Amino acid sequence: MFKHLLLPLDGSALAEAALPVARYLAGVLNAKITLIHVVEKNAAASIHGERHLTGHAEAEAYLERIRQRVFPVENPVALHVHEPAVENAAEGIVAHQDELAPDLIVMCSHGWGGVRDLLFGSIAQQVITAGRVPVLLVRPTAANGRAHFECRNILLPTDGRPDHEEGLFIAARLAGALHSHLSLVSVAPTPETLAGRQAAAGRFMPGATRTMLDMVEDQLRTYLEGMAERFLAEGVSASAKVFRGDPADRIARHAETTRADLIVFGTHGKAGTKAFWAHSVGARVLAKTSRPALLVPVKRIV
Repeated sequence: MFKHLLLPLDGSALAEAALPVARYLAGVLNAKITLIHVVEKNAAASIHGERHLTGHAEAEAYLERIRQRVFPVENPVALHVHEPAVENAAEGIVAHQDELAPDLIVMCSHGWGGVRDLLFGSIAQQVITAGRVPVLLVRPTAANGRAHFECRNILLPTDGRPDHEEGLFIAARLAGALHSHLSLVSVAPTPETLAGRQAAAGRFMPGATRTMLDMVEDQLRTYLEGMAERFLAEGVSASAKVFRGDPADRIARHAETTRADLIVFGTHGKAGTKAFWAHSVGARVLAKTSRPALLVPVKRIV
């Protein structure tokens, strides 16, 4: 499972909202953590209403304070301050995927609006768009006042496509490693939630459309229940649920109802990740919930 976590910090309390998640994962998974700060050229004196780290010595001292204050002595924690200064902090973080070889980046998303305002064009979104290393994104609104994090329930929304199974298997492995329950969920649309050509076909052929949607629901249920049985046989607590309705709405409601500690989504590299934020169900789910999200790059099957 994940053995090296990279945690970018800029000195702000918002960025530190990801610390409880990183500390928990490192402890349970026996993983190494690298705290990183990328020095920016012409950095502003403040960021998110707080003093901004602008130099190597200041950043190194800050990271050392975080190490001593947050992480137990038995957790291996490395510090890395990147110099020379760079124009783009996100590019600096992405560049360290090769240098430091993390297998998971844990970071907080900065901002307060909807998902597109929160992430599009931000450091977090740019890092995710690199599409090479999974990114666990913590919303600052979810972390307010929380010094503790545990992962007892992982939610994996899926549409049953084979090219999304990589994310599904990673979620199952993580659930097994954390002794968490894995909830597999999918949503079959209703005639009212269809769009485009499918909606037009539904108006002209309502009976055939209802039959087709019933078949979709049956196929999804067969697939999810089969995967849940497979994971149960491998010792992972798992369950499957299929809903009807608007996918983003039903998944977000299920995440809140089950108090999901983590939602796992698959993304298709750079092009697919941009599409994810532009119009995907996943982005719409994250607009409706403040639950932490793990974005896993998956390979598109041609």
